[in-house]
Amino acid sequence: MTVALYARRKEWPPQEVAVHLRHSRVHARDCADCDTKEGHIDRIEWEIELIGQLTDEHRAKLRDIAQRCPVHRTLMSEIDIRPPQS
Repeated sequence: MTVALYARRKEWPPQEVAVHLRHSRVHARDCADCDTKEGHIDRIEWEIELIGQLTDEHRAKLRDIAQRCPVHRTLMSEIDIRPPQS
């Protein structure tokens, strides 16, 4: 959504933005770039498809915007989920 809004604001012509995700659980010890080293971690592999008549520069900028959107930044940060305290 962030990518589409940005392109629309710049009046760039993407006809469609599609995001493809693959989810898996992997052993933490198999992830060299991860802080967690025990148990399992969730791995999400993503691919963004920009459909339309865009220049290479437009595509590069939109991929950069995708990595800076609020949802991407939240998923890339450490997440601490807790039940409410009563």
